[in-house]
Parts: sequence; structure tokens; C-alpha cells
Amino acid sequence: MIRIGTRGSALALAQANLVGAQLGEHQIVVITTAGDRGQGLNDKSRWTSALERALLDDEIDIAVHSAKDVPGELADGTVIAAIPERQDPRDALCGFADFASLGSGARVGTSSIRRTAQIRALCEDIEVVELRGNVDTRLRKLRAGEVDALVLAVAGLNRLGRESEIGGVIDQFVPAPGQGALLVQARAGDERARKINDPEAERCVIAERALASHLNATCHTPLGASTVPASGTDVTLSAWIGLPDGSHWIQDELTGEANTVAQDMAERLTAAGARELLARAEEMAAP
Repeated sequence: MIRIGTRGSALALAQANLVGAQLGEHQIVVITTAGDRGQGLNDKSRWTSALERALLDDEIDIAVHSAKDVPGELADGTVIAAIPERQDPRDALCGFADFASLGSGARVGTSSIRRTAQIRALCEDIEVVELRGNVDTRLRKLRAGEVDALVLAVAGLNRLGRESEIGGVIDQFVPAPGQGALLVQARAGDERARKINDPEAERCVIAERALASHLNATCHTPLGASTVPASGTDVTLSAWIGLPDGSHWIQDELTGEANTVAQDMAERLTAAGARELLARAEEMAAP
């Protein structure tokens, strides 16, 4: 039996059970993270460090994460054991079919700095409202009229069986690195989860994570990075970097070998002024 560590939210449990169903006999072990306790609000590790400790203390055999929540550096002694087949990485608009249907001054809820920046870059007359909580909590706030629309991940809604809440898919946005994918973390040398790895998803997610690493992206960085397979081992990487207020951004797309395309993209973005833009974004977004 393999012990699967996960956070206790409905989405995290759904994701862990998806992995468990593919692996066979398993036990779900719920771990409370700093993020669940409302601590460490400005660091991705708030969602992963407690799970990593449980791995290293042999309390669990694998940890299942949303790939977009995993920091670039894993805890020493742990590895990415598998990235299963990926779901739709795009963002969804809930409450309306598209931004054009929203009136001037409409309130759109999100807790993501990337989504905030992209909304403001696309729609100057829309008010972005910071809205936290799990998917069900945010949908309740939408129904209660606290906001007119929500931006959530298509994959998360699908995994929760809430696809009927999707008003439309936002093709104009570049999703977060790893969005729509699960990342299975294990102790080094434990390859039991490797059998559920999807090579195509792995190539794409690793390239997106590499771009974030090359750019030193943080929780204060409005970065979008989305990759799709091209021919052979090549992938096409789309990237978006902007300021939180949506006033300036850089967008690019590049096709290349999966192991090198992130470095090449980082160099192109840097030549276009990405370092300066990232520094300004940090200053604007930091608490």
C-alpha cells in the first residue's frame, strides 16, 4: 500500500484520489499546511513544506500537489516522481461567458496576481476584487453577489465536477506555470509512482517551471507560462510578464527543444526588458 499525502481541501483530496486510483492500493493521509492555517501568505512553500516534512519523516510515501503551487526548488532528498496526464491548463470565467459581456465597473474576483494583471491589461474598466478561499467558497461569494464574475482554473472545476460553473474559457490569458497539472513528489529512489508519469505532460511542465526559475519568478511576479507539444521533443512555450496594474507587459512565444526552450525564452524576455519589469512588479506587489 502506498501512503499518499495531501492537503485536506476538496480539490486536493479529489486530486489525491485521482492519483491513488491510478496507483492501486493506497491510503490518503491528510496534512495541514501553513497555507491552510493562513500562515506564510507570500510564499508558495506554504502549500508544500509540511508535505515535504512528512515525506522526509516517512509519514507518507508520496505527496500530491497542484504543479502550479510547487516552488522551483524541492526539499533535499525528494524528487518529482511523476507528472500524470494533464488537464486543460486554461483559466475559466464564472458568471459570464466573456469579459465583453461584463459592464463597465463590473467586479471580478481572484486572488492571483497573474490573473489580476492580465484582467487589467485586457479590460481597463473592470474592478478586480481580491477573493480568497477554496473553490466552493468563492463560488458561494459569487452567488451572494460579492462579485459579478470569478476567474478560476478550468482543471480545478473539472476535477471537482463543477464544470457547469464555467461561463467561458479565457483564451486571451497565458496560464500559470504548471496549471492544470499534478506533481507527485517522492523520496529520492522511490519510483513506485513513476508508472503514472506522462512524458508529454512532464516535458511541458518542466519547461514552464524552468522558465520561472530562469526569471527568478516569485509569488509577487505576474508570470504566465504555458507549453504545448510540437514535433518530436520540441514544445511551443508561450510567456507573459506584466505589472500588477496591467499598464505594461511583455508577451512572447517560442518553439524549441524541451530542455533548452526555457533558457532561450528567458534570454529573449530579458532582452525585451523583462528584468526591469519584474523588479517593478515586485515593488508594486510586495506587501
